[in-house]
Amino acid sequence: MSDACFHSLAEVVRLLQAGALTSERLVDDQLRQIERHNGKLRAFIDVYAEDAIANAIALDRLRAAGTVLGPLHGVTVAIKDLFEIEGKAITGGSKSTAPRVSRTTATAVHKLRQAGAIVMGKTHTVEYAFGGWGTNTTMGTPWNPWDLEVHRVPGGSSSGSAVAVAAGMATASIGTDTGGSVRIPAGLCNLVGLKTTYGLISRHGLLELCPTHDTVGPLARTVEDAAVLLDVLSGPDALDPVSASAPSRKVAGQLDLSVEGLRVWVLPDSERVDVEPAVLDAYDRAIQLLASMGMRLVHRALPRSCGEYMRIAGSLMSAEGYARLGSLFEREDLEFDENVRRRILLGRDIDAARYIELLRTRDLAKAEMIAAMDGVEICAFPTNAITAIAVKDVDELATPLSRFGRFVNLLNLCSVAVPCGFSAAGMPISIQFIGRPYGEPLVLRAAHAYEKATTWHEQVPQGLSWTRS
Repeated sequence: MSDACFHSLAEVVRLLQAGALTSERLVDDQLRQIERHNGKLRAFIDVYAEDAIANAIALDRLRAAGTVLGPLHGVTVAIKDLFEIEGKAITGGSKSTAPRVSRTTATAVHKLRQAGAIVMGKTHTVEYAFGGWGTNTTMGTPWNPWDLEVHRVPGGSSSGSAVAVAAGMATASIGTDTGGSVRIPAGLCNLVGLKTTYGLISRHGLLELCPTHDTVGPLARTVEDAAVLLDVLSGPDALDPVSASAPSRKVAGQLDLSVEGLRVWVLPDSERVDVEPAVLDAYDRAIQLLASMGMRLVHRALPRSCGEYMRIAGSLMSAEGYARLGSLFEREDLEFDENVRRRILLGRDIDAARYIELLRTRDLAKAEMIAAMDGVEICAFPTNAITAIAVKDVDELATPLSRFGRFVNLLNLCSVAVPCGFSAAGMPISIQFIGRPYGEPLVLRAAHAYEKATTWHEQVPQGLSWTRS
């Protein structure tokens, strides 16, 4: 197997710069990986093989001539099937309507290309991004590559984006996070996933689900990779009113700053109930490692329970999802994932008065949390309360994977999920570092320090190897 398939983005960049790897070789190896494994893993819904090869050859020639487009020159990325790419089909993970050919390109995709990235294709998603398990009963559920014998959930809704990177089919990917949809699959697939502050990355060209919660974020192998991608993707965009005055970020060069003395709010005892024991064991070991690194652990209660935050966020997601998609999902002549339809149609019962009340409750909860964070710099909580279970065992009425995800979106915090261990069954476990709005530099620095002290992120799924002829 070509090692390049599983290299971090930063390592790929270093190899390309040193002449030890070409973009054409990288693309060829990852296309072979897709050919061998995508039939089972279902990471990609559409692969742009000819475009990727042509772009790789052109980028190699530019590099040979002394021209480098940007920090992602010749690196491969996968794009969640919620982003418009001009001339390419978009489905939003839905069979309800025929695939539509986009007439515009999302700002996030445009920025990746400007920085030199090669788009490998579009990845599977939960229908219209409304679900945390990663299941899609009509378009197909991606297969978590950490168990090739049992079809386990990949996490959602950015399911294919996570599987593509975890399985070595792309060096990095982008997804969306409305209630954990970048961090959940990152955590279940042993990747780093960054939930950015609302509006920090433009959402122009994105199929929206919940406009007050939707964010764009990268999935990658390391915190450094996520920081590099954030530096490329963040910044103002007049095409997205929420991002019109967003700050640009230059985080990648600041990751090694000291974390000694950093005050870290740890998971309250009241929130440890119903968390999988393997998750708690790995989390506790991670927290002790943070303390040994000089960080100061802070124990205090949350202003409200994660369960209450989850319910408020879920109601807002249904209300806004119904406002956008209700007329479509009410049609009986179209094919839908019935689990998503149920979630969307819950919004039918939320009238204007209730919606306004939910927004006011959200504003109050945000103010409470910012006040409660006085005296701490970041929080460190588990990313997911459970590890990946078999698809056949999923209860679509239950939301355990949203337990520690939705409150970050509801309160407009930022968060990065980082690998922190494995269960006895070999399933990945993850910890997330959570910060105030626009606190990405600090949470990434803390996560990077933790990652450097561990080797969990270096592990890759077994059984995906092949020999290059």
